[in-house]
Amino acid sequence: MIKTGTSIYTIREAVRECCNGPVSVSLNLGRNKFVTFPATLSGVYPAIFTVKPLDKNFIGKTAYSYSEILCGRVKISKIDS
Repeated sequence: MIKTGTSIYTIREAVRECCNGPVSVSLNLGRNKFVTFPATLSGVYPAIFTVKPLDKNFIGKTAYSYSEILCGRVKISKIDS
C-alpha cells in the first residue's frame, strides 16, 4: 500500500539527512515476518541507498530503493547517539 502525500523526492531528501549516521532498519518480509537491525547509512544514490549492518554475521540485502520505503516494505529511523 502506497502512503499518500509522499513522493520519492521527499523520501530521498529524508534519507539523505541520515547519511553517514547510525540508523535502525526495519524490513517487512511478508506473512507477519519482520527483521530489525542497526546499521550505518553508507551511500545515497539517485535510485537506491545502501546500508552497512553493524552485525558482521548479517546475511541479507543491503541496498534498497526509495520505492520500498514508499510502499512500506522498509522503514528507517535515525538513532540518536
